[in-house]
Amino acid sequence: MSIVATGPTVSSISARLERLPSSRWHIKVRTLIGAVTFFEAFDQLLTASALPVLTEQWKLSTGQGTLIVTSGSVGMLLGALVAGWLGDRIGRVRTVALGVAVTALASLAVAVSPGFALFTAFRFVQGLGIGGVVPVAATYINEIARADHRGRFVLLYELIFPAGLASATLVASWVVPSFGWRVMFLIGALPVLLVVVLRRQVPESPRWLLSRGRVEEAEQVIARIEQDVEKSIGAQLPEPGPSTAVETARGGLRDLFTGRYLRRTVVVSGLWFVAYYVNHGIATWLPSLYTKTFGLDLRTALNYSLLSNVTGLIGCLLVALIIDRVGRRISLTIGLGGAAVALLSLAVSGATSGGQVAVWASVATLFVFATNVSLYLYTPELYPTRSRARGASFGGVWNRLGVILGPIVVGAIIGSGGSLTMVFAQLGCMAVVGAVIALFAVETKGRTLEELNS
Repeated sequence: MSIVATGPTVSSISARLERLPSSRWHIKVRTLIGAVTFFEAFDQLLTASALPVLTEQWKLSTGQGTLIVTSGSVGMLLGALVAGWLGDRIGRVRTVALGVAVTALASLAVAVSPGFALFTAFRFVQGLGIGGVVPVAATYINEIARADHRGRFVLLYELIFPAGLASATLVASWVVPSFGWRVMFLIGALPVLLVVVLRRQVPESPRWLLSRGRVEEAEQVIARIEQDVEKSIGAQLPEPGPSTAVETARGGLRDLFTGRYLRRTVVVSGLWFVAYYVNHGIATWLPSLYTKTFGLDLRTALNYSLLSNVTGLIGCLLVALIIDRVGRRISLTIGLGGAAVALLSLAVSGATSGGQVAVWASVATLFVFATNVSLYLYTPELYPTRSRARGASFGGVWNRLGVILGPIVVGAIIGSGGSLTMVFAQLGCMAVVGAVIALFAVETKGRTLEELNS
C-alpha cells in the first residue's frame, strides 16, 4: 500500500483521501450515514402528516396547530447551534450518534403524549436531535469525498433526505387513517438501533482528527481506510498528489465572520433561510389546506402531499447529476428561480382547486428540494476543517428560522382570512429574493476543501 513517507498533516491526509477511488468502503459509510439521515428526514415531517388528525382530536385552533409545527423547528434551530460546536469539539461521528439517540427517544415520548402541551414539549426535544444530526452528517460526507466528484458523491447521499420525507408522507397516508398518528412516531423511534452500529462501523473524519492535533489517531484511521479500499478494488492505490498547505489553528464561531468567510456566511445564510422558508411554507400546511379548504378526504390529501415529495426527490436526483458540471452557483440560482416561477404561476392562476395546487406545488418542490440538498453540499465546502461543522450548523440555524417563519406567515395569512393567492404570491417573491442572492455565491466546483480554504 502506498503511504506518504512524512508525518501526517491536514494537507497530506487530504491528498491521501483525494486519491481513493470509489469503493465498497465508501458505499458502506455513505449507506450508514444515509440511514441515519433517512430517519431524521422521516421524523421531520411526522407532525405535518398528523396535524389534520390532531386538530380534530384535540380541537386545536390555528394558533395551536402552528405552535405544534414550530416547536420542533425551534428545537432544530437550537440543536443546530449546539451540534455545530459539538461536531468541531468532540467529533463528527459522536455528535451524529448523540443526535440520533435524542431524536429516537423523543419520538417515543411524543407517541405516548396525552395532549397538546406534552406533545409540543416532546416535539421540541425531538427537534434538538434532528437539527443536530443533518448538518454534521453532511459535513462528514463532504470530508471523505474527492474534489472531482464531490458534488455527485454528496448529493447522491443527500437523496436519502427527500426519500425520507417522501416515505414519511407515503407511510402516513396508510398508517394514520388505519392505525392512528401515534404509530407514526413509534416508527420514527427505530433509528435508535443504528447508534451502536454507527459508532462501530463509521470511522471518525481523519481531517477532523488532525485539526484537533490527534495525529496518531488520524494516521491509524486513514491507514485503515486505505487498507479497506485496496482490498475492495483489488489493487494498490496510486501515489498521493501534491498537497495544499493549510492552517491548522483552533477555530471558533468568529471564523465565520472574518476575512473571506464573512461574505460566504452572509450569502449562504440568506440562501438557507429563503429555501426552507419557501419549502416549509408549502409543505407544512398542504395536508390541512387540502382537507379544510378543498374538502378532500385525509387519504387523498396525504397522497397529494406525497406527489410533492416525489417530485422533490426527482429534483434532487437531477441536480446530483449536473452539479459537478454546471457548478454550485448556477444550480442554486436555477433552483430558486424555478420555484419562484411555479409559485407565482399558482398565485396568478388563483389556486382554485386541490388538483391545481398539487401540480404547481409539486413543480415548486422539484426546484426547491434541489436547492436544499445543494446547500448541504455547498455550505461545508466554504469553511476550514477547524470550523466546518460550525459553519454547516450555522447554516442550519438559518434553515430553522425559515422553517419556523414560513409556516407561521402562511398560518397567519390563512387564519386572518387571506386568500391562497396571497399565500403563494409571498412565497414566490421570497424565492425571487433567494435567486438574486445565489448570484453572489462563491463557486467551489472541482476544488479540494483545502484549496478553498488555504
